[in-house]
Amino acid sequence: MKRAEALITTALLLLTAIKPNFAQISLPNEIHAIKIEQPLKIDGDLSEPQWQKANRISNFTQRELNEGKPATERTEVAVLYDRENLYFGVWCFDSDPEKLIAQRMKRDFDYSTEDNFKIVIDTYNDKRNGYLFVTNPNAARFDALIQDNGQQVNRAWDGVWTVKTKITDRGWFAEFKIPFSSLKFSSENEPVWGVNFERNIRRKREQDLWQGWSRDSRLEQVTRAGKLYGIKGIGGITLIEFKPYGTAGIEKKSGESQSIVRHAGGDLNYLITPTMKLNLTVNTDFAQVESDRMQVNLTRFSLFYPEKREFFLEGRNYFDFGLGHSIRPFYSRRIGLSPDNSVIPILGGVRLLGKTGNSMLGGMSIQTEKKDSIPTTNYTALRWKQDIWQQSSIGLIGVGKFEPNRQNAVYGLDFLYSTSEFLGSKTLALGGAVAQSYTSDREQKTGLAHRLFIDMPNDFIDFSAIWDRSNAQFNPETGFLRRKNYQMFMADFRIKPRPTFLPFVQRLVFKPFDFNYYIDDRTHKLQSLWSEFRPLGFTLKSGDFFESNVQRRAENLTKDFEIHDDIIIPAGEYWFTRYELQFETFDGRPVYGFLFINWGDFYTGKRTEWFIRNTIKVNKHINISYDFTQNIINLPQGNFTVNEVGSRMEFAVSPDLFGSVFGQWNSDENEVLLNFRVNWIPKLGSDFFFVVNQAFDTSGHSWRLINTTVLSKFVWRFVL
Repeated sequence: MKRAEALITTALLLLTAIKPNFAQISLPNEIHAIKIEQPLKIDGDLSEPQWQKANRISNFTQRELNEGKPATERTEVAVLYDRENLYFGVWCFDSDPEKLIAQRMKRDFDYSTEDNFKIVIDTYNDKRNGYLFVTNPNAARFDALIQDNGQQVNRAWDGVWTVKTKITDRGWFAEFKIPFSSLKFSSENEPVWGVNFERNIRRKREQDLWQGWSRDSRLEQVTRAGKLYGIKGIGGITLIEFKPYGTAGIEKKSGESQSIVRHAGGDLNYLITPTMKLNLTVNTDFAQVESDRMQVNLTRFSLFYPEKREFFLEGRNYFDFGLGHSIRPFYSRRIGLSPDNSVIPILGGVRLLGKTGNSMLGGMSIQTEKKDSIPTTNYTALRWKQDIWQQSSIGLIGVGKFEPNRQNAVYGLDFLYSTSEFLGSKTLALGGAVAQSYTSDREQKTGLAHRLFIDMPNDFIDFSAIWDRSNAQFNPETGFLRRKNYQMFMADFRIKPRPTFLPFVQRLVFKPFDFNYYIDDRTHKLQSLWSEFRPLGFTLKSGDFFESNVQRRAENLTKDFEIHDDIIIPAGEYWFTRYELQFETFDGRPVYGFLFINWGDFYTGKRTEWFIRNTIKVNKHINISYDFTQNIINLPQGNFTVNEVGSRMEFAVSPDLFGSVFGQWNSDENEVLLNFRVNWIPKLGSDFFFVVNQAFDTSGHSWRLINTTVLSKFVWRFVL
């Protein structure tokens, strides 16, 4: 550990030696919204008189590839509003519009591979939180919630808004309509909001920002935003939103008779104030969910599967807590899903989300039905977070699982200090959290976990360090715990120069060290070690990417470990060295790919891992991707190979009608899973889903159908 401490000290000294690079501000850094009396027709045509009379800003500056240089293509933005909606008009002029890269249309598209335009709105002007809206020349939509000045981004949030675009021989143009009811904001009569804009021109790999175009900044860092003035008289908006749903379908499992699936229920959303929203749900349903990606586990620890259910995704960021990703007091997949992922019906629930002054509040209570041996259970989560200083916060969380005659709870405190003005314009965050669990039927009822961290994610020097601890008694039954009874020491240090003397290179990346060192919390003996040294990595100006890594790993098995069927690795301490290469082609091309290979020692033998992913963008209506993973394990106890295959076709008739076909198989499970999903959005906030899930057993000489589910779901949004 002395060597690790010396390396961390060296990293800090090197960072403090860097010449300050103050955040750039481009004048004007404010934009004024103009009120209109009649709602606009949203069609991407900005020739209406209202747009022609609006105030426009056009002072965009490059962040990439040439920091500080003027944008090579002109971009203009104007803002209008009426009593119910906020409108953004965007003029993306282009000298060669035939070369626009726009191959996607579906909701929540991967905008990183496209020409796109992004808007960030900080409605509280608190320099912490905001809303992100993104579109491309095809009028595809993406949105997200921003928290802690861009350190957390909830990409799963789906707001009610629309955008239309138009492509001409002068470029492409976008018209955004964002209802005020989709936003939370202060009730001041003349609020001042933070706002910022970014345009990406993919064929040039050019990134242009209105404000905060330093490479040590990102659009999501709302502290760099400009100001939006002129909005008046919207503080009295109230909203009652009712979203009933109906689901119908069939389900057929192997060896069982076909069953009819019927559900009805709904959500009632009440915007108590512009800053506070109450949600009620009855007979919550999740029929639109796609299949989880199967994961082959060659480790001793739990796998994490992401949440995909809309009800839990909307307010997820309100319940994030400062213990990190491996220790989560609240993990919503524990609600309504059994350990084998079968559905446990949800009777109903209530949720309160919002912000009052400098306090962010989140509360949720869900009641599930009794199913087989699983009793009816109440899950409750409460979160409070208080803004302090310019960008920092403190918070509390309480999570409870209440069964008849049994209770489990986790309660904790977290703290974050954050600044975007370290050494002038660098980003620095440090903080920590502590949590205690309580389980009523355990002999030792309480357990403890904590975390301390420092993070400096800047352009030239990127450094972070973490100390995590979870003792053997810590038991978050409504949370996620990757491993128990451990302490983890982590540090990651990267140097990312941009050498001007290498004409084809955008950035080099050297990693002097990156390690995760785990010890047993009781004995303080080694549990495991993962460390990596990167002698060379680089990104070319063409967008292609390469890196090479040398890894040193260790595992201390306290008992025999069955890694595969009847293949046992004896207890003991193992050290091994591994090597890795990664290569990725520019994702703005119609066809691009990624190759990964990792090889070397593995316990008592050898392991070689391959991963290949390829994406083909046929046109804006069809995109196809496929991947293949192979693990070749050679051990004295036995040899085995695990193959995994996945393929996805995404299709879109329009931005409001899209879907996907997803298939996966691995040789460990000997099972093929197929998922077909269609989503139609007939009007803002309403959805129709059609889902087909099928599972096939491939262990024999042919495929045997073992499960089929066909579901349709219709959700309609009423605003009162």
